[in-house]
Amino acid sequence: MSSPDADTVNHAGGALTPRYARLAEVIHTRFGDSLQRQPAAGGELSYIVEPAALLEVCTQLRNTQETRFEMLIDVCGVDYHDYGIDEWATRRASASGFSRGVLRDEHARDAANDGEATEFSPPGRFAVAYHLLSITHNWRIRLKSFCTDDDVPIIDSVIGIWASADWFEREAFDLYGILFRGHPDLRRLLTDYGFIGHPFRKDFPLSGHVEMRYDPEEGRVVYEPVSIEPRTLVPKVLRDDARYEQDLSDDNG
Repeated sequence: MSSPDADTVNHAGGALTPRYARLAEVIHTRFGDSLQRQPAAGGELSYIVEPAALLEVCTQLRNTQETRFEMLIDVCGVDYHDYGIDEWATRRASASGFSRGVLRDEHARDAANDGEATEFSPPGRFAVAYHLLSITHNWRIRLKSFCTDDDVPIIDSVIGIWASADWFEREAFDLYGILFRGHPDLRRLLTDYGFIGHPFRKDFPLSGHVEMRYDPEEGRVVYEPVSIEPRTLVPKVLRDDARYEQDLSDDNG
């Protein structure tokens, strides 16, 4: 016999367990339209928050007894560059596994490749996702906030609310180039000294811009322009082929 909490409840944005349905009602009552509910897999709660309201919303989610999100588990950068567009301009390109930003719905995918509106249109190129945990209530939530400027993405730092944001925000800055306003020590965290660019951006070449090797004559490591020619690495998979339609038709067998 399943527990009552295992039963799902149909709720705006997807099916939720009773506990998360109650949390969704609490969040809707307290924040109203300032938090936009997004569909999420597995009965999770995911919201988009305007960057101007980010600090106020995060503070209330932490301090309010009904929510009590005391812990920030992770901060992730997201790049929506060319979101929803297949790398191969074919009607039946592979829809899983390798393509960047491919929509699951076939009709929405075809519309995106034709330059039409998709099922989800990001309000900006760069976003920051915050994964929160309430130890008191044992539930989780995801917040996502979009930077208003695609050229110089900036968003407020939440380090004053959760100290664990320190290295997470440095990582997002290093890999995506997202600046966190108010961070006390925003430096690169993972890349080498003097590294140029941000390697997790979708327009950053997979082979990079430079390569390094040890030069025995100079007795040191030297950097040189990358010698690999950039190419599309996504396999071109056609789901139908006109050359074989006649042989595979019911009329022939």
